[in-house]
Amino acid sequence: MQRWRHLARIGQADLALAKLFEGHADALAILAELGAPAPPAGSRWGTWCAEPPTHRVCIAPVAGRRVRLDGAKAWCSGASDVTHALLSAWTADGRQCLAALDMAQPGIEIISPSWAGAGMARSNTAELRLSGVVATQVGEPGDYTRRPGFWQGGAGVAACWWGACAGIANHVRLAAARGDARSLPHLHAHLGAMDVALSHSAALLRETAAAIDAAPSRGFARESLRVRLSVTQTAEDILARVGRALGPAPLCQSPGLGQLVCDLPIFIQQSHAERDQASLAALLIDEQVDEWTL
Repeated sequence: MQRWRHLARIGQADLALAKLFEGHADALAILAELGAPAPPAGSRWGTWCAEPPTHRVCIAPVAGRRVRLDGAKAWCSGASDVTHALLSAWTADGRQCLAALDMAQPGIEIISPSWAGAGMARSNTAELRLSGVVATQVGEPGDYTRRPGFWQGGAGVAACWWGACAGIANHVRLAAARGDARSLPHLHAHLGAMDVALSHSAALLRETAAAIDAAPSRGFARESLRVRLSVTQTAEDILARVGRALGPAPLCQSPGLGQLVCDLPIFIQQSHAERDQASLAALLIDEQVDEWTL
């Protein structure tokens, strides 16, 4: 709960910063969970485990836990800002591994993308090309997705999204406070709807965080998917309402609001929409649990 509250507070002010902080916090949690050496003091970490079919990093043993990395890794947020990163890579026989990479070494090329949109552009997301880079294997093959923290971390991303939703709603609240219900009835109506959406997803975030804190060795796949989908729905609702509530001027003239409204639609694409809904349904069916009780 403490980590998610930090993520939400940062997301409320700056989603690009929240993206970088979330990757750093996730890396520290993974290192601790898999029994890796403590990170160097003052280090800044990224977590880069996206696996688009066009990019793949190959991992080969060198000696002990030392490995060699070759290939391309996409979607590396903060690539030129971090000092270290955890990234997924693949053995010759098709097993996924996790490696800790020190960015201060030769063989690492950062390819800045032609980021056409303004949304999340400040997260400095780039492509890495690795050639004979030395890293340290973390855990055993398959540990990244097998560990309980995989789903717990996935739910934590939703706290960043929720924070941005709260930040947008707060701009609407301040605008509503400057008028009265008779002169601004639609603004007040949108604010009331935003409060309902924020409150139900916040309640689910708190409930899920409490469950994880009480039993951290559990994976909580169902609960994590629910949280992500709930906050995504809240974000889509609030993004649809903010322009109708405020009109164009605040979106164009308020840097904080404009940036949140620009960044949030891009960041919530980490939710997989109908694919996640179908995954949640499969878990409900396979595990034969009655989730709908009060």
